[in-house]
Amino acid sequence: MKKLSTAALLAVALSASPLAADTLRVGLAAGPSSLDPHFHNIATNNAMMRNVFDRLVHMDANMRLVPALAESWTPIDETTWEIKLRAGVTFHDGTDFEASDVIYSVERIPSVPNSPSAFTKFVKSIEAIEVVDDLTLRIKTSGPVPLLASDLAQFSIVSKQSAEAYLAANPSAAASITEIDSAAFNSGALAIGTGPFSVTKWAPEETLHLARNDAYWGDKPHFEAAELRPIQNDAARLAALQSGDVDLIDALPTSDAGKIREDAKFTVFEKPSNLAIYLHMDTERDDTPFVTANDGSKIQNPLKDVRVREALSLAINREGIARAIMDGAAKPAGQLLDVGFAGASENLPAPAYDANRAKELLTEAGFPEGFKITLQTSNDRYVNDEKVALAIAQNLTRIGITTAVQAETKATYFGNASKQAYSFMLLGWGSSTGEQGSSLEALLHSYDEENASGSANRGRFSDAKFDGMITEAMQTLDEAERNAKAAAAAEYGIGEQHGLIPIHFQNNLWAARKGITFEPRADAYTIIDTAAAE
Repeated sequence: MKKLSTAALLAVALSASPLAADTLRVGLAAGPSSLDPHFHNIATNNAMMRNVFDRLVHMDANMRLVPALAESWTPIDETTWEIKLRAGVTFHDGTDFEASDVIYSVERIPSVPNSPSAFTKFVKSIEAIEVVDDLTLRIKTSGPVPLLASDLAQFSIVSKQSAEAYLAANPSAAASITEIDSAAFNSGALAIGTGPFSVTKWAPEETLHLARNDAYWGDKPHFEAAELRPIQNDAARLAALQSGDVDLIDALPTSDAGKIREDAKFTVFEKPSNLAIYLHMDTERDDTPFVTANDGSKIQNPLKDVRVREALSLAINREGIARAIMDGAAKPAGQLLDVGFAGASENLPAPAYDANRAKELLTEAGFPEGFKITLQTSNDRYVNDEKVALAIAQNLTRIGITTAVQAETKATYFGNASKQAYSFMLLGWGSSTGEQGSSLEALLHSYDEENASGSANRGRFSDAKFDGMITEAMQTLDEAERNAKAAAAAEYGIGEQHGLIPIHFQNNLWAARKGITFEPRADAYTIIDTAAAE
C-alpha cells in the first residue's frame, strides 16, 4: 500500500482529543494494510481490527467462544440459529448498534472491492437473516452448520447508519452502501466500531493511534491511548523495547527470549499457539517432480506408500528441533492442535524419534537404499522456518533419504505450493476456529475445487474413509459428539495414514518493560485492552 500524502494523513485524523500521557506504545512485527475490517483476511489485520471492531462472538486467549455483540447463539433446528444481541451498545460515533448492522456486515463482505483475501467463506452458508425483534435475529443456513458460532467469531460488525450517512455525503463513492470501498475506512471516515479503542490517526507503515472508548460495553482498557508501530526487523523491534522507545513488542525472537527473561527490566509473555508446523507430501502423482533415485533417475513416487510416510515421521527428531532450533519455544506435535483444544485427540502424542524403525519401514516399502528428495520451505513466514527445514533434512539424510532444502520468500512459495509445483513441503496451519475438525477438512479431505473441499490440501492426500469420517464430524451439531468424531478422524488420517506429518506447535512470544502486564493469546493477536500497568 502506498503511503498517504500529508493532506491525506490530515484527513485520517478524527475528532478525538490528542493522545494522553497515559499511552501504551507497541512495536509490531507487521502493521495493518487497511482499516477496513472486511478487506483482507490476514492475521495482522484481524489482530489490529479486534482492538477497534467487535464481532458477534469473540474468542478468548485460549480460543474458546465467548459472548460479544451476541450474548447467546442457539440452534433452533438443523438450519436455523437464534442470535440474542447485546443491548445498550453504541458505535464510536454514538450511533446505536442494531440488528441492521449485522445484516449489513454480512451483505457487505462478499462485495468488498479488490479484496486480496475475502471473508466470504464465513458467511457463504447464510441464506437469510430474519429480524425477530430489536435484539433477536434468526439466521437460516443452506444446510447444517455446526460451527456457525465459530464463523460469526471471524468477522467484524460495521455500522450501517454510518455507511448510509457517508454515501449520502459522497454519492459518487459507490452504487450502494455494500459497495463502499476500503478507502472510506482508510481515510478514517468509516473506521468506526464498537470496540475498546477508536482510531484517531493512521499513517500506514508508520503508526496507528488509538484512543480508549470510555463508552465500551465491556471492561474498559487500562490505558487512555495507544500507539501501534510496525517494526518488521526483529533486531530493531527488540532494540526499541530495550531503549524504552516502546513498552511492548510482539514476535519476540526465540533466540533472544532467554536473555530477555533473565533481564529484570523486562517480562516475557508466552503462550502455546494454535499454529502447527507440518509437512505435506505429494501422495497423488506417480511421477513427482522433486524425487529421484540416488543416481538421479526417475522412480515411482515413494510418498504414495504409507510406510514411507511413516518412516519420514519417525526419522524426525521433534524434541531436538523444539529445543535447539526453536530455543524451547515450541512443543513437538502429533496432530494439528494440542490436547485441550476442541477436536484434538488424546491418543496422538508426537511420534518418538526412531531412526531404526524408519529404516526398517523403508526396506519394507522397497527402498532399502533410500532415495533423493527436495524439501521446499518458506524462509520468511514462520519462526525459524528455513532452519527447521534444514534440521529435518539432516534427520532424513541419516536414514538414507538424501534431502536437499530449497527455501524461498513467502511471496512466491505459497502460490507455487498451491499449484502442486513441489513434492515435499514445510508449511504451517493455524486454526482460526480453535478446533481441529475444520483444519482436518481443509488439509486432508480430498481436493474438490467445485465443492471447496480440501481447500489447503497441497499434497492431494485422498482417502475415502477419511473423507467420510471428517464430513460426518463436521455435520454433527452436538459439540461433544462432533469433537469425538474429529479426534477419531485425526487418529486415522494422521496417526494411521500419515496424510501429513506434524512437527511442532509454535509458541507465541511477547516482551514488555517491567511493570506492564499483558494476556498472551494462542492466536498471536496483540489485543491491547488486556494490557495494564502494575
